[in-house]
Amino acid sequence: MLSWRLSYLNNPSLQYYGQREMLRKICSETSPNLIRPMMTSLSILLSLTIRKILRTDERILTNYQNRHGTLKLHIGCGEHILDGWLNSDLGTRSREILHLNATWQFPFNDDSVDLVFSEHMIEHITYLQGQHMLSECFRVLKPNGKVRVATPDLAFLVGLYQNEKSELQNGYIQWFHDNFIGIPTLHKEPFVINFHMRLFGHQFIYDEQTLRESFGKAGFVNITKCTVGESAHEEFTELENEAGRPPGFLRLASLVLEGTKP
Repeated sequence: MLSWRLSYLNNPSLQYYGQREMLRKICSETSPNLIRPMMTSLSILLSLTIRKILRTDERILTNYQNRHGTLKLHIGCGEHILDGWLNSDLGTRSREILHLNATWQFPFNDDSVDLVFSEHMIEHITYLQGQHMLSECFRVLKPNGKVRVATPDLAFLVGLYQNEKSELQNGYIQWFHDNFIGIPTLHKEPFVINFHMRLFGHQFIYDEQTLRESFGKAGFVNITKCTVGESAHEEFTELENEAGRPPGFLRLASLVLEGTKP
């Protein structure tokens, strides 16, 4: 069994989807309490291997390029499918969504993508992985290509702890506590802030200065802060999934930046 593990881990074909690291983690976990996560990971691994054998993602990309004159990449789409965009996500089983691991090299040539959009995804990877993701966005974008990233705003979370809060902030605290925490307490703010940092697999919450710096390190210029759903560029308007939360909450909680590749 051990020899099978080692030989499989050394298979170079695993690198394309990042299965090697996934399987290495699975093989190192022995706690009975981790059986369910292990089975889930194995299921994803099997699905991705089948996708590669069937060349599912190659076909998705080819079909998209045959139907569209521009390549607009949507990273981390989840269930929020955007019409006219190449929707992608990690570990997807859909035959309509491209599998893309944003922490690895993107499956696109240099200067081949027109636009990149990502909503509430970059916080699910580490800071350094996020820097890599932005650098890959820069690499694949054409000159004058643009990127738009929406993510939870650290300043928003800090604001929830202030004594004076707006009606919208108080409403958000109550909504988040009731839907995601549920622990009886008179002081909900610390729970909301702590859970926001850790819930949903969050790894790093950006403030505007830090995200701007990451954009700049990747090479982007004309870095602009935007409001959810609004942009000076028509292709970037009304992209965020505001319908997924009560009115006003996504705008309250989100930081949105756009940048241009020179």
